[in-house]
Amino acid sequence: MVVLILGALAFVGIPRIAQSQTSAKINACQTNVEMINRQSELFFHDTGTWPQNWNKFKDETDYFPDGPPECPFGTTYSMDGGTHHVTHHSH
Repeated sequence: MVVLILGALAFVGIPRIAQSQTSAKINACQTNVEMINRQSELFFHDTGTWPQNWNKFKDETDYFPDGPPECPFGTTYSMDGGTHHVTHHSH
């Protein structure tokens, strides 16, 4: 009986845990994008020019002293050349 109850709990619990992890990663990624865009605007305020691309901007230790944010899904961020902001990307 105990095995059946534990099996039922696992059957219900494991998908919810997986869904929660995905949700947390999506939220973390959105937070990273918002932070990168705020730092891009701060860069413009400080220098009078926009960062040209993410590959160069991410190495700016004045704006990312703890290192550049990384997507929790392992994909890379890219900066739109027209808006000078990172857009949300696929996971």
